[in-house]
Amino acid sequence: MENKIDIVLGFDFGMKYIGIATGQDITKTATPLTCIPATDGIPNWNDIAKLVEEWKPNVIVVGLPLNIDDSVQLITMCATKFAKRLQTKFNLPVNLVDERLSTWEAKQRLRSHTKKLSAKQLAQINAEAAAILVEQWLNRN
Repeated sequence: MENKIDIVLGFDFGMKYIGIATGQDITKTATPLTCIPATDGIPNWNDIAKLVEEWKPNVIVVGLPLNIDDSVQLITMCATKFAKRLQTKFNLPVNLVDERLSTWEAKQRLRSHTKKLSAKQLAQINAEAAAILVEQWLNRN
């Protein structure tokens, strides 16, 4: 029997901000939700718990920041640690997704109607990047 994925919660990890999006398997689409602050990569876990409770995801996706040559960097190790904490805290499967160029693509999506991004759009970049990660994951499974 195949495991059915209904709802995915995605995270674009950052040391100062973590973008969050939700997606669903039926249409293979994602929607940016929010961006929460982090202190040295540590979020307010209660904020994340509220989103997990509200959306009730079957799986979590976390962006894995790799260099263009596939090498790792400090942020790669921090994102991996964040993913492990999500898995431990919420007892859900967590999948890492290569996030190279997701922030660039998020900026392009938000810029589609204007040359300069507004302050509000700049705040949405991380959530939009999380949506891109969720869509990438949904469309490869």
